[in-house]
Amino acid sequence: MIIDFIADYYKNVEKYPVRSQVEPGYLQKVLPESAPNNPESMETILQDVQQHIVPGITHCGSIAGFLGEMLSSGFNIVGFNWISSPAATELENIVMDWLGQMIKLPKSFLFSGNGGGVIQGTTCEAILCTLTAARDRVLNKIGRENISKLVVYGSDQTHCALQKAAQIVGIDVKNFRGCRSWTDPIISMCHNRDDCNNCC
Repeated sequence: MIIDFIADYYKNVEKYPVRSQVEPGYLQKVLPESAPNNPESMETILQDVQQHIVPGITHCGSIAGFLGEMLSSGFNIVGFNWISSPAATELENIVMDWLGQMIKLPKSFLFSGNGGGVIQGTTCEAILCTLTAARDRVLNKIGRENISKLVVYGSDQTHCALQKAAQIVGIDVKNFRGCRSWTDPIISMCHNRDDCNNCC
């Protein structure tokens, strides 16, 4: 039943506007104030999904993404490490190497070159992991007691996730520098050190 519902959605996806047409708070007006006391049939649940959830979705997903999610969810893979799912771990290594090759990373960045990486679930996770690695690399050279000397630079257009990640890894909020940015034929963050010294 759920598979048929999803198949029908993709069969008719072109009839929906790409951008949702709902207003903020629309869902609270149509759903009950508390969880139901009694179970509902799957038919009723899917009717609610069609009537209330589908109109609040941005309809720009890809069928390939859906099929990949369906396979992954269907196997219920727990990919903590190699022993918990050898296929998932090895496939991730291979695909990450493909991605690295496509963007022309040096071989030392690839799993096949004793490097490697991982696709994070969100940009925020990726920023946090990157700052953690950068912090540890520097502190291993200068000593962990010197964490107060670390400074994080970013554009004044950078998402607030960078500043939050800096705080999570223990870098003082006063040591975050948002450098002025502007547009010209080549978008630049900082043309010289003075720009960064005078950032907001």
